[in-house]
This record gives sequence, structure tokens and C-alpha cells, in this order.
Amino acid sequence: MGEYYNMTIAGVERSLPICPINEHLDIAGFIMFGDVELTEKASAALLEKCPEHDVIVTAESKGIPLAYEMARLGCRNYVVARKGIKAYMRNPISTDVRSITTSHVQKLYLSEDDCINLKGKRILIVDDVVSTGESLAAMEELLHQIGGKVVGKACVLAEGDAMDRDDIIFLEPLPLFEK
Repeated sequence: MGEYYNMTIAGVERSLPICPINEHLDIAGFIMFGDVELTEKASAALLEKCPEHDVIVTAESKGIPLAYEMARLGCRNYVVARKGIKAYMRNPISTDVRSITTSHVQKLYLSEDDCINLKGKRILIVDDVVSTGESLAAMEELLHQIGGKVVGKACVLAEGDAMDRDDIIFLEPLPLFEK
């Protein structure tokens, strides 16, 4: 068994595995997939801290359970910025994104129908973890392209320097582990 980082998130205790990112840095792996209890409690706790909004936007894929549950409890509307163009996506717009957990540059896409759904709405961007802020910036860029009105940015955990940002709402800080 490897090392773990123990923490409490929205009243739920979890042991996060320590995962190497490179020769100088490890992170605590936080995955909401399959963790219904944590997803429900974190979503409810975040909603209490978030501004009024009409629609939630997240990036594919780890933020999807959070966006779904927050929308189910609140505004009943969410959009996923996809990492690839799907057959149903007409006239997509895109932007580049680099995440701390991905070794290469990816793209995020919104379809024309997504853009129509978002137009004129108060948008809350959500994600599971904010670390470098690259995913948030990419989602903001997509929304800027369509004239979207971002009213807030929220995540469950703020990792490393992200915990010092004053432009995000989060439940708990998460340290980085330098080697």
C-alpha cells in the first residue's frame, strides 16, 4: 500500500492516495466518480456558498458528478465542455487547456446548442479540484467567446496556491507534496 493523505470534506472523511506528477511533485488523488456520499454532501455544501445562477458549466470529465448533483439540487441546468467533438455537436467552438494531471494540451468544446442554452444566463463554473487554474481559465475563455456571464467559480478542493485565490469558492484546501 502506498501513502495516503487523510482529510474531511463536507463532513465526510476520506483517504486520498498520494500520486506522483513528476520527479519533484506528488498530489493527493481526489476522484468523485463512484463516491455518491461525498458527491451529494460536497454539492450541497458548495451550493450554500455559491451566488445565484441559472446554469452550471464544467469540463469533461471529473467535474461531471459535481455539476449534475449541484444542478439537481439547484438550478436544474448544466452543460459539459467536452474534450472531443461528438456527432451531435453542430458548429462547436473551442479553446486549448493544459491540466496539471494531463501531459499534453487538450481542447474543450461547446456545441452551438450549448451556446444557445448559455446565452444570457448567469453561469456558475464548477470543477472537482482547482490547482493551476488552467481548466477554469479555458472554460472562462469558451464562455467569453459567447458573451457568457460568469457569476462564480467553485470547486470542492483548492490545491496548492489555488487556496490563496480570492476568485474561487471552495470547501477545503489541499496541499501539494514537493519531493
